[in-house]
Amino acid sequence: MASVAQLMGEWAEQLGLEERDRTRWIAAGWLHDALRDADPGLLIDEAGEYPERLRHGPAAAARMGAAGVDDEELLNAVRHHSTGRPGLQRLGCSLYLADYLDPRRKFGAAERAALRRRLPEAHREVAQIVCARRIRYMLDHRIHIRPETFDFWNQLVGKG
Repeated sequence: MASVAQLMGEWAEQLGLEERDRTRWIAAGWLHDALRDADPGLLIDEAGEYPERLRHGPAAAARMGAAGVDDEELLNAVRHHSTGRPGLQRLGCSLYLADYLDPRRKFGAAERAALRRRLPEAHREVAQIVCARRIRYMLDHRIHIRPETFDFWNQLVGKG
């Protein structure tokens, strides 16, 4: 979570966001995987119909909301950081990218580093590449693809 929070902070600073928004972006990085290692069976009530591997984001957003967080942009960013969804604002889309481009991930290190260097300027283009990579991975591994991920893709390429 620390490396994702750092990326989010760097991008927010490069975009010239005000301190309040930089803090929100960093908080999203810290909170997005807060329940990643929790027992998925214990998250089902908070995550709804999400499959086990995706429950941590919706459950974390639900707990944040129950604790009084009313920042819908931040809640949606945490909720949909693994799947994407149409209508994600810049914070949510950036968290989706930072989660995938996390420097601590082992796969495709050189390609992911190259994509990170393009941000935040080439945000839409990098989002298209990352979303395509995620969809390709799910196709290759015969993993169910949630409808909001397809709709997110269609929005990114101007079809939705």
